[in-house]
Amino acid sequence: MELLALPVVSFVISIFTSQAGVSGAFLLLPFQMSVLNFTSPAVSATNLLYNIAAIPGGVYRYAREGRLNIYLAAVIIAGTLPGVFLGALIRITYLPDPKTFKLFVGCVLFYLALRLLISAGKDKTGRSEGATGVTEVKYKKISAKELIYEFMGREFRVSIPALLALSFTIGIVGGIYGIGGGAIIAPFLVTVFGLPVYTVAGATLLGTLSTSIFGVLFYCYLGYPPKWIIGLLLGIGGFAGMYAGARLQKHMPEKIIKSVLGVLILFLAAKYVIPYFL
Repeated sequence: MELLALPVVSFVISIFTSQAGVSGAFLLLPFQMSVLNFTSPAVSATNLLYNIAAIPGGVYRYAREGRLNIYLAAVIIAGTLPGVFLGALIRITYLPDPKTFKLFVGCVLFYLALRLLISAGKDKTGRSEGATGVTEVKYKKISAKELIYEFMGREFRVSIPALLALSFTIGIVGGIYGIGGGAIIAPFLVTVFGLPVYTVAGATLLGTLSTSIFGVLFYCYLGYPPKWIIGLLLGIGGFAGMYAGARLQKHMPEKIIKSVLGVLILFLAAKYVIPYFL
């Protein structure tokens, strides 16, 4: 019965998280550890397998609507990929104990929740509508130093060196956590770089997909292959959920997306950090 419920769980989670450019793997990891009692290092590889199976649904939908920022995704991939390899090594070498790993998971979740809630609190527009009138991303400048693009009449600038450095650091954390880094880099792009979530979501999902492929291969090489049945069952529900989430995103206010995710992640973080000290 637990296995049969996996696609349902991943569908519900991904339909919301994909709207913020997050695959939902950061929520599925606690689910696997608590409900399925799956606490070996292979749980990280299984999470990455879920990303591989689920993310194409959301990426396809964002690309179809012209909101897949391919150049932004390329920079993210270039930075996170080497970081994911390093993170996997750290996970195997220094974080094999489930109790310690749960503390690490909780700290990452707390950080992510705070970034989302702070960002949502700064949104003073009061809009109740989403971005139903969105247009495609229009590139104005692409170079080794800077990416400039236009979206919904506004111009956005991205420092390529800064994004590469950030992606590498987050890739390390993502490799340890088994999420590919997208769950952490998406809030950074929105809050620090000031980019609209409507153009960030597709890029971060594509970046997560690419790094997850290499992450699974690396875990297999280290002797910790994923649980294929669990990963694929989660991926089936995630694929449908991400496609639906990408389609619904333009109707959802950015503030609501951030707030709902922030509160949920904060609750999960407390669940894993507090017991460590009791």
